[in-house]
Amino acid sequence: MKQRTIVCPLIQNQGAYLLCKMPSDRGVFPGQWALSGGGLEPGETIEDGLRREIREELGERLVIGKVTPWTFRDDTRVKTYADGSTEEIYMIYLIFDCVAGNREVDLNEEFEAHAWVKPEDLKDYDLNAATRVTLAAKGLL
Repeated sequence: MKQRTIVCPLIQNQGAYLLCKMPSDRGVFPGQWALSGGGLEPGETIEDGLRREIREELGERLVIGKVTPWTFRDDTRVKTYADGSTEEIYMIYLIFDCVAGNREVDLNEEFEAHAWVKPEDLKDYDLNAATRVTLAAKGLL
């Protein structure tokens, strides 16, 4: 089984948290709302990888100031690829509190929508299991 170390930003701006909607036809959580993030590359530091993932997935215009390590956990998931193939992956999640200086998001092809959501409205979103666990541990759900 493949193993991946995932860096995951919990991005907040003025009391709202950034959620991204996965495409309905691929990914680990098709069609559900999630936090952004992705795998570390070989030789990359944790913070460099986190900031790279934010730039790649959310664009250059989103300004991330303070980054604070928050928690970690692991899980095994099945990922579905665009060609319909699947793979079981052992994932180690490193989760960071991040403060954004603005809300200017330019999504890449990994997501189909985004929303800045106040904590009291998070329950209204179809959150994937990993995001639900993270937000509950943070006391937001």
